[in-house]
Amino acid sequence: MKSAQYKGDRTVDVGTSEAIAPAAGEARLEVAYCGICGTDIHIFHGAMDQRVHMPQIIGHEASAVVAEIGEGVTNVAVGDRVAVRPLHFGEPASFDKGFPHVGKNLKFIGIDMPGGMQSSWTVPAYTLHHLPESMDLQHGAMIEPAAVACHDVRLGEVKSGETCVVIGGGPIGLLIALVALEKGAKVILSEVNQTRLDLAETLGIQGINPINENLPVAVSRLTDGKMADCVFEVSGSAPGVEVMTELPNVRGRIVMVAIHPQPKPVNLFKFFWSEIKMIGARLYEEQDFDEAIQLAASGKLHLDKLITKVSPLDQVQEVFEAIDANPDGIKYLIQCS
Repeated sequence: MKSAQYKGDRTVDVGTSEAIAPAAGEARLEVAYCGICGTDIHIFHGAMDQRVHMPQIIGHEASAVVAEIGEGVTNVAVGDRVAVRPLHFGEPASFDKGFPHVGKNLKFIGIDMPGGMQSSWTVPAYTLHHLPESMDLQHGAMIEPAAVACHDVRLGEVKSGETCVVIGGGPIGLLIALVALEKGAKVILSEVNQTRLDLAETLGIQGINPINENLPVAVSRLTDGKMADCVFEVSGSAPGVEVMTELPNVRGRIVMVAIHPQPKPVNLFKFFWSEIKMIGARLYEEQDFDEAIQLAASGKLHLDKLITKVSPLDQVQEVFEAIDANPDGIKYLIQCS
């Protein structure tokens, strides 16, 4: 079977690998589509070489059809259409407090373990979520990032009538904005890429380019001085961190979505002065996948508009290079079947 294998030095080769018969509690999948995530780009750039065991089959945003099940598997059957929640929990630890999705022994499938850019993929059966028969499997491959957005909005406790500001209009930022809209919030998106801003406006999201307009001033103008109830930092940039504390109102919330591997200055006085909360949001839980599937099936996430291109597995190297060369793109899918 074919698989996309990261080999270091910005190289993802198409190689061959063997289908693995499922052990007890596992299922073997025929992968339909696998999305390319920002994490995959970090892997491609070599930023995770100390963690990834090369050559490594990468990818974790997958839709698939169950081909074979192991002993004791009852939650799925052969022929089921599924999305994969790519988390391998490991042994529970008292530190985790019952939250294994951010637990000490968590392994991420597609980074620490072989991922979904292959035609046959064997995973723990508990990672699988049923997709409706009516759902396009291309959309099914976007359930994983949509679940990230559902988790972020849920932890941000977004309510109808509130104002949210999303800093960063990439795939996750746009999905957070769409989920917040579905909650009944007013959403303002801060993004420096005009093509992404134009796309956001077609989705009903008001956009601000912080290069052209002072973001706190713009948010004040658009909210009659009320500012934001919840701010999502999704840009991963120093300017995003700098401005995020200027946007919340009294007892507003800041949800830290982006990964900031290096410390950045934060205006802590703002937290004291207005009793602001900061919330870390990482990955997702089972209920977030369920919500993402429901929203995707309803059409409210406009997933067709977020798919930039679908390419065959044989072209995976070219797709990674295209993503590097095209800052306007949103979601690239690899067809694995």
